[in-house]
Amino acid sequence: MKKNTSTNPYNGESINSYNRDTQESLDIKLQSSLSVENQWQETSIKSRSKLLSKVSSLLVERKEVYGKLITQEMGKPIAQSISEIEKCAWACDFYATNAEDLLADELIETDASESFISYDPLGCILAVMPWNYPFWQVIRFAAPTLTAGNTVLLKHAANVSGCSKAIEQLFLDAGYPEGCFQSIIAGHEEIERLIANDHVKAVTLTGSEKAGKSIAKLAGEHLKKSVLELGGNNACIIWEDADLETHLDTMVMARMQNTGQSCIAAKRFIVCEDIYDTFMEQFIAKVKDLKSGDPMKDDTYIGVMAREDLAETLQQQINDSIAMGAKNVLGNERSGAYFSPTIITEVTPDMPIFKEETFGPVAAIIKAKDRAETLALATDSRFGLGSMLFTQDIDAAYSVISNIPDGAFFVNDMVKSDPRLPFGGTKASGYGRELSREGILEFVNKKTVYINK
Repeated sequence: MKKNTSTNPYNGESINSYNRDTQESLDIKLQSSLSVENQWQETSIKSRSKLLSKVSSLLVERKEVYGKLITQEMGKPIAQSISEIEKCAWACDFYATNAEDLLADELIETDASESFISYDPLGCILAVMPWNYPFWQVIRFAAPTLTAGNTVLLKHAANVSGCSKAIEQLFLDAGYPEGCFQSIIAGHEEIERLIANDHVKAVTLTGSEKAGKSIAKLAGEHLKKSVLELGGNNACIIWEDADLETHLDTMVMARMQNTGQSCIAAKRFIVCEDIYDTFMEQFIAKVKDLKSGDPMKDDTYIGVMAREDLAETLQQQINDSIAMGAKNVLGNERSGAYFSPTIITEVTPDMPIFKEETFGPVAAIIKAKDRAETLALATDSRFGLGSMLFTQDIDAAYSVISNIPDGAFFVNDMVKSDPRLPFGGTKASGYGRELSREGILEFVNKKTVYINK
């Protein structure tokens, strides 16, 4: 029987092995989902919300246990892993509190005696999720989707199979019916069969552009709804009046948190030349101060990348860019899955570290002559997940909102996800939205009801 083995990327030790689902076991899980579907859809939103509140309580209660599991499986520093679990609890609290209002019938005045939009669950939703935020990526989808009355099948990344199983058990422990939320351990062929199955009504993926294209093609062939949250190479725009004293720590965090393994990280720092030298001096000093080491230690900020091959890919992107004229001013040192915090300057739009997604702790720095050039460089991207701008000229920031073609635009803060706000991208960063009202309405039938009495 095929197995998935999770391995600690910091010390190379095997943690556990998990049997891959066979076609027979997948059929059993599909049947379990189908058998509970009507019961779950008929459960009141208030009752579903109470169960979600229990999930939140268990997340808080078990945050050290789950945090340790995250750190062991993908190398995230333990303090950041625990923060991830706390954020999951926040999302659960948000939907537990607001789901009834978000899913309430929307009255529309027409010629009818009564007309409204009814938000009804679709059924079984397949989620294909990544390793970099192994609890958060799942919970931010599952909390609204389950509370809307759907059931969920989770296909998680192979290297975080332990997290996948732990999340399944979390929902069971909170009192969700058997079959409501199920983890599957499977490969691409099994995913193809699941998407083709009539019981699966929609699919959502968070992952690479390549994976997104594959899932979108499969979903399209079977006329299934899909939501894609893909990569990004977010710009951090720094105008000449930016308050570095206030915001420099945020800029560093925007690139280096989770050892740089975040789709919404600041990949490209585009800096007005009037402030460039000051920014570089302070930014380099801050990055040098970041503590690397054992991710299980509370004071570690830079751990290891989730797999050694990911570190190799990152180094290749950097070295290819250096060969094209970029300058390495800090870092670019690799040992196994560890990659040192790295700063590269003299970056141009034709280089891999400008035009590709760099998934690790490397900051590409680009000098711009003025504000107009910062915006031109920032929007010169195939991706459209988010951009951030640092300036004290808020009126000017308002005036350029429409010039940013991304899913998010943050001023004087890093791009981040928040349960109260929609999250998603444009262009090669995908389509659809998670979180907020938009997220809970992604997997419902927006049914028009028209009644004459």
